[in-house]
Amino acid sequence: MGAGQRRRTLLLALVSVLLLAGVPAFFGVQAMNRDPVFVSLDELEVPEWAAAQPEDFTSGSRWCLLDCRLRERTVTSERSPDETAQVYEAALSRDGWQPWRPAYCPEQEEKGSYTCWRRDELTLDLWVREPTCVPPPVDGEPAVVPSLDPSTAAEECSGSLVSVKVRNAIDDERTRPQPETDPSLTGEDPYPTLTEDPLGELTPSPPS
Repeated sequence: MGAGQRRRTLLLALVSVLLLAGVPAFFGVQAMNRDPVFVSLDELEVPEWAAAQPEDFTSGSRWCLLDCRLRERTVTSERSPDETAQVYEAALSRDGWQPWRPAYCPEQEEKGSYTCWRRDELTLDLWVREPTCVPPPVDGEPAVVPSLDPSTAAEECSGSLVSVKVRNAIDDERTRPQPETDPSLTGEDPYPTLTEDPLGELTPSPPS
């Protein structure tokens, strides 16, 4: 074997070693950087028809520097909100999440199914509702919705929209004791009702 062939063989061996070591290391770093909450949501046992087109959003710090991390995921479902909510609630229960009924769940009245959950140091809001069937804008202008046959409209607006919001429990205000409401701010009389005559019995004036 000539010197040139030996160099090529050594080079190929070196490239193979780098590939074998580098590829797993690359995916290992990627896995470490992957938020474990989203990994947990990926592993929820929901059917494919209930988890299409996932979009993930994050804000804040994973280590709660200044603000704790907020994780949000939206997906579309091919079936009705009722059926979709049932499969998600069952999947969350299997995954160890417990139903949670704090005040402000939701913070304001929402259409559809809105439920709250807790597991370990996390809280989760699940909101399942009908999709918003608005056509995309055309040339920057709102699209004109033509008159549609009811069956066509129902077909185009079928399915549901799912939103999942996960927060650290220590950063969720609903886990803290809620302050008592000041009676003066609720329309009630802030002054106590007097049950006795505050002047007591009047002493008669002496005769002149």
